[in-house]
Amino acid sequence: MTVAGNLAQSVKTTLIRGADLVATPWKNGGGVTREVAAFPEGAGLDAFVWRVSVADVAQAGPFSRFAGIDRTLALLSGAGMLLDETSAAGEMDTHALTAPLDIARFAGEASIDARLVDGATRDFNLMVRRGAAVGTVEVWRDGTHAVLSGDVVLLFCASGPIDVTLGEATQALSLAGNDTLRIDTPNALSCTIKGAGALLAISIRYA
Repeated sequence: MTVAGNLAQSVKTTLIRGADLVATPWKNGGGVTREVAAFPEGAGLDAFVWRVSVADVAQAGPFSRFAGIDRTLALLSGAGMLLDETSAAGEMDTHALTAPLDIARFAGEASIDARLVDGATRDFNLMVRRGAAVGTVEVWRDGTHAVLSGDVVLLFCASGPIDVTLGEATQALSLAGNDTLRIDTPNALSCTIKGAGALLAISIRYA
C-alpha cells in the first residue's frame, strides 16, 4: 500500500501491514520467519542486499548461517533467549536478549546456538550484505523527534499503537503491532513519534 498523505515534500512511503506477512520456514528448517521487506524485491536468501523479517522461535537450536551478512536481532516478545556465539578458536560469547527490544549484533557466518529462557519468543531480524550496504537499528518511543536519513528507512512497530507524523503533514499515520512504514530516499525528512508503544527505526545506506 502506497501512502501519499499530505506530505509537504515528494517522498515515497509504503505501509506494510503485519497482518499481511506470510510465514515461511527458516533456511535451516528450525523455525518460521515472516519477511517484511527485502532488496532487491523478491531476492532469494543468497541474493538479497538487505532483508527485514520477524521470526518465531519455538525451540532451542542453531541459527542458520549467512556468510557475508551482518545481522541485528531484537527481542519482540517472550521471556527471551541466550545466543551462544562460538569463535573459530573455540571461545564462547553469549548475547542475552531477556527484555523487550534488547538488541544483539553478530556476523551471519558466526556459529550461533539459541537457548530459550522460558518458552517461545518472537524476534525482529535485520540482515545486510557486508560491502553492499550498512544498516542501523534504533528504538524510538513516544515523543521522539528525528530527522530521517539513508537510502531506505523502515519504521517497524514493535508494540502499538504508534502515530507517525512525517514532515509537515497535518495527519499522522497510525501503526499497529508488526506494521512497518517504509520510506525510500527520505532526504532529511523530519519524523515525530507519539503513542504508548515502541518503534524500531531501521536506516539503510548503500555502499
